[in-house]
Amino acid sequence: MRIPRLYLPAPLRTGDEVDLDERCHRHAIQVLRLRVGAPLVLFNGDGNDYTAELSHSERRHARARVLGSTPNPAESPLAVTLAQGIAKGDHMDYSLQKAVELGVQVIVPVLCERSVLRLDDRRLEKKLEHWQGILISACEQSGRSRLPQLAPIQPLDDWLAQFAGHGVVLDPRAEQGLATLAPPVGGCSALVGPEGGLTDEELDKARVAGLNGIRLGPRILRTETAASTILAALQLLWGDLEGAQDN
Repeated sequence: MRIPRLYLPAPLRTGDEVDLDERCHRHAIQVLRLRVGAPLVLFNGDGNDYTAELSHSERRHARARVLGSTPNPAESPLAVTLAQGIAKGDHMDYSLQKAVELGVQVIVPVLCERSVLRLDDRRLEKKLEHWQGILISACEQSGRSRLPQLAPIQPLDDWLAQFAGHGVVLDPRAEQGLATLAPPVGGCSALVGPEGGLTDEELDKARVAGLNGIRLGPRILRTETAASTILAALQLLWGDLEGAQDN
């Protein structure tokens, strides 16, 4: 049986007993129905996995004892930023989930001309909380011990204005593919449009900002498929996907 992995945003030290927060408690006790003595792996975002065991369990409260720690080698050597045009509902959730699985380090939700999300400040905050939950769950599932950074929602023009470095944008007009580009020095960014893609004007702005327009084959991909595909291609060419084995 696979040992449950739980993200606990708290200091973790060998020998300490730590209180499980509401989310961890709900998952460990109410969903998995773990009992005292059950093994756990905790992580708090510092890059280590902490072996632990459930030491106390009540209906509304649970604790775990930290037994030891080991560095987690799951992070990619390629620092990838995904600027994702905000898509509707499950499409956005899927993009974020798979981006975490594919080793992305920073996710920037960008408002594009074809984005349909138009929310007030309160609802935007709830949307970010929901996306943060997606990232946490994906880290727990995929074996990562560092949470990708989730940047604030921002207009595409704002992100392009501060862009620097190596980056690509998916552009159906482009004649070159990813493999024609030189390996990035340092990190790499990928810009993916929402449903309907980026407009020609947005694509031109991206090129002016320094992003390389590329194609991902002759077929039109949905936004969530495009994000997963470009991240997988980046990791295969310059990251750690080559030689990866299925778990």
